[in-house]
Amino acid sequence: MEIRLENENDYLEVEELVRDSFWNVYRPGAFEHYIVHHLRADESLIRDLAYVVEEDNKIIGHINYSTGFIDYGGEKIDAVVLGPVSIHKDYQNQGVGSKLISFTLDLAESEKIPFVFVIGDENYYHRFGFESASKYGLFLEGTDTDDECPFFMIRVFDECLLKIESGIFHNPDVFDVDENDVDEFDKRFELREKLVLDTQLKEL
Repeated sequence: MEIRLENENDYLEVEELVRDSFWNVYRPGAFEHYIVHHLRADESLIRDLAYVVEEDNKIIGHINYSTGFIDYGGEKIDAVVLGPVSIHKDYQNQGVGSKLISFTLDLAESEKIPFVFVIGDENYYHRFGFESASKYGLFLEGTDTDDECPFFMIRVFDECLLKIESGIFHNPDVFDVDENDVDEFDKRFELREKLVLDTQLKEL
């Protein structure tokens, strides 16, 4: 198994991997592969942290990091967010994702990135040192700042570079997707059925 930087020859295979990994998981269909596709042409992508996992000449894992911002009211500062991260379904629950996330977080720290946000399952990401961002007065755009948001987390490498005041994190604009655009993009891939499942996220 090799962890290496993504290159142009990987693009289609990575998008198929991401699409398959997320299909019908959080919502009917998926849009994460659409985000990955457009991130590559977006200035927010951190290319030095765009990695894949390869096994037997097949890509089985992928991760991106990009730069959004924290709005402190009168000041905006750049802030890095992890994701999407995808692991081939045949290799899930085998430690592949943990190796990929740990490897790239170590790189992020070595590149003097002071902290990294992630939106995901707190029971999974706690093992990598992530904790609730609300502990630091930081909240995800669109969520209630009066309540803890357990799925919005931060891994702090240098606490001295965190402002001691409340702020709102905004994902890069490329994360805002239009469902019609995703449907059009999906025509490039094998037709798959969108399903509504009880395990999916519920609309608020």
